[in-house]
Amino acid sequence: MKKKVVVLGGGTGMSSLLKGLKEFPIDITAVVSVCDDGRSTGRLREEFHVPAMGDIRQVLVSLSETEPLVEQLLNYRFHTTSDLDGHPIGNLLLTAISNMTGNMSSGVEALGKVLNLKGRILPLTDDEVTLVAKMEDGSIIEGEHNITESDSKIIDVYYKNKPLINQDVVSAIKDCDLVILSMGSIFTSIIPNLLCPEVVDALEKTGVPIMYTCNIMTQPGETDNLTVSEHIATINKYLGNRKVDVVVANNGKIDKKIAKKYETLEQKDPVLLDEDKLKNIQVISNDYVTIENELLRHDTILLSLDIFKYLITK
Repeated sequence: MKKKVVVLGGGTGMSSLLKGLKEFPIDITAVVSVCDDGRSTGRLREEFHVPAMGDIRQVLVSLSETEPLVEQLLNYRFHTTSDLDGHPIGNLLLTAISNMTGNMSSGVEALGKVLNLKGRILPLTDDEVTLVAKMEDGSIIEGEHNITESDSKIIDVYYKNKPLINQDVVSAIKDCDLVILSMGSIFTSIIPNLLCPEVVDALEKTGVPIMYTCNIMTQPGETDNLTVSEHIATINKYLGNRKVDVVVANNGKIDKKIAKKYETLEQKDPVLLDEDKLKNIQVISNDYVTIENELLRHDTILLSLDIFKYLITK
């Protein structure tokens, strides 16, 4: 029987991880935070009062077993002078099918059958949620897009209104063999899944290992100068009585020119693996660095292979 894995996250980090995991005999459930409110997603949320669909679209693409043309279609973004400008086809499809089926969860399930997904996708909630952040300068900012645009550092995040959690998320966590917190934005992709007491309670009751796949680079305003152990300490604050049990982190070297480019243009630095401070945490490390179109990325196949090896030997 396949091992059951629940991946919590959102954004490109999560979709990248899932592209690798789907190549292995694993039963995948992807739980996607739905608080994005920028660009196309924000406009559709405002007009149709639906949860954020941008991250869900990316996860649909990453888990789909259909032809590459379908991936191109879902990500195709209109460039026009009409109201369609900037909208990807996938966002419009998700909005339409959510209206047809009554909610985002049912819509994703229906569309997933059409796309022949290698896994299950669950929106964290069907509510239209607003993420709020307390910043280092004392300001309170509403909306993920506004939060990430701020020049100040995030101190804490919470929801403006308590969302009703998708109960399938709770059931999946209680019935899995491993929970993975994907790489990605800690405060705006990972932690939003942990702001819900039902999720934290399910993590506590299940008792299965919690794994964190750490970012290769820091993120301005969220994890400036943080080491691997400090990334984990930040996440642990939101896990209640549970803590991260396993971390998968990069130990490969990053080309100096690439590192300098990220430091200069994006204010990002390599995340230091301070293994000496990771006591009581199992460390899985490897050279996960790969370059795609001059961008730093995880080698998702190698990363997923190491996760799979952990799964079958634990």
